Amino acid sequence: MHTRATTPVPQAANRPEGPPLRLGALVPLTRPGWVEAGQHLLAGMELGVREVNEGGGIGGQPVELVVRDTAADPRRAEAAVGELAAMGVAALVGEYHSVVARAAAARADALRVPFLCSSAVLDALTEQPTRWVARLAPAQSHGWRTYADFLLAAGHRRIAVAAEPTVYWRSGTRILRDHLTPRGATVIDLDMRELGPAELCDELVAQHATAVILLVGHPEPAVPIVKAVRQDPRLKGILMGAPAGQPEFAEWAALLGGDGAQVPFLRYLPERLSPLALRVETALRETLSEAPSFVAFEGYDAIAVLADVLRSHGTDRAHTAEAWSQVAVEGTRGTIRFSRMPGIGVWQWAWPPVQVVDRDPAGPDRFRVLHTA
Repeated sequence: MHTRATTPVPQAANRPEGPPLRLGALVPLTRPGWVEAGQHLLAGMELGVREVNEGGGIGGQPVELVVRDTAADPRRAEAAVGELAAMGVAALVGEYHSVVARAAAARADALRVPFLCSSAVLDALTEQPTRWVARLAPAQSHGWRTYADFLLAAGHRRIAVAAEPTVYWRSGTRILRDHLTPRGATVIDLDMRELGPAELCDELVAQHATAVILLVGHPEPAVPIVKAVRQDPRLKGILMGAPAGQPEFAEWAALLGGDGAQVPFLRYLPERLSPLALRVETALRETLSEAPSFVAFEGYDAIAVLADVLRSHGTDRAHTAEAWSQVAVEGTRGTIRFSRMPGIGVWQWAWPPVQVVDRDPAGPDRFRVLHTA
């Protein structure tokens, strides 16, 4: 199992003393995990830890981030949670993939370890309500309904969903259908287990679809699908969408170039960055050697929340779990507070800012905000 522990060196004047206070970080860093997302998430968390330590740590103790690579594997995440709990971590943080985060949340709940999920969006993150888990990312139903509103506002009424049969993609398809159908749109299900890129193009033509939503893995089969649709003269003008955010990352632009522009996706950033967010963006850009994604901001905000809770309520795990309802932390994307939302069994920030964004065809390195919640 890939492991990584990092204790950033604080400034000498504020050097915290005493044994390190450990936080367990769950991050996808190898395939089949979305590695680029994992790298951004980890960069945000490491920056947050570095700043906490530069400010004197938590109660005079330096914070140590103990990283475990989940590799998009739920069983690997469960094992990591057990290992980190046995090490005595004060809390768990992170994870990008929803199905993996669900497995981690269930194990954290069973072991009574606080888990702040930074980035996974599946509504049913736990089967039953738990006091041990909180989440920064918006629930899938909230973000994807915003995406559906964008499709309707753009005039789309025959919308194909090209999906792989995973829990996350099935949930997304259901949210889109339930929101779009009562408003006069037709949702066409296309099973990507049965269709290659060429067959998908034929189906889009036959179904008279004006938009196709890609609920598939990246880079395979998303990249071949985008290329096939772009190259098919019958589909000129069709909208391709990827609400899960594949076009956010530099790898998408590197693999697709101009073909990757004008593919709207969900991004959890405000329209204007605050002074705090601008400072964090500058620091993250230096670390990543590229523009940070919203996932990097989620990582930073997660550490900011945990640091605030641990400072104000102590490092006892039960005290941390009791503190979610009292959180009021200024993050990079607004004031973070947790509440109980219908149908969601964890403490939820309701809601982070939600945008529909695409890459500008006139300059694929730039993003255009098309719609906001």
